[in-house]
Amino acid sequence: MVSVAVNGGPQRNGEPAREMCLVTRSEEIVRAAYRTAEGNVLDLVAWRNAFTEDGVFNDIANRGSYTGERLGDVVTYMAGLFPDVHRELLRVNDAGHLVAVELLTQGTFRGPLPTPAGPVAPTGAKVSIPTADFFYLRAGKIETFNCYVSMNIMYAQLGIKPDFAAAAQPPTATG
Repeated sequence: MVSVAVNGGPQRNGEPAREMCLVTRSEEIVRAAYRTAEGNVLDLVAWRNAFTEDGVFNDIANRGSYTGERLGDVVTYMAGLFPDVHRELLRVNDAGHLVAVELLTQGTFRGPLPTPAGPVAPTGAKVSIPTADFFYLRAGKIETFNCYVSMNIMYAQLGIKPDFAAAAQPPTATG
């Protein structure tokens, strides 16, 4: 175990309190993986090596699963949208083989953001997206990583409004 400063506890002056705590080996593994995916690091080899040989990254919001060489796809995608991507870990809960993390995925939108209607041009908007990550570990490596990004909040922070009118169906006449 090592001792590190982490965010957590009640807020002071609008900022989460920093506290010292002991970090377990499982948490160290997860924190090291996050570091490899930071915008100023982007070490895809180290990212992939953090996973077991049969490891999987499940991007729940976008319904994607990635294994092997494709484990870095979401990391490079996020760095393409937000080159300065940073993950602010708010709470890390270690249950041995499971590490659950509440975090904010932060960055500056330098895009573009691909959509079915065409790309959304970068705006320079700053984002701080609530995210929940669940890491299942085996033999000192990540076996499964389930990532839940609040896409609706991300879109709102980027200024992308939902088009409910296009999705709504006019009432049908009954006779």
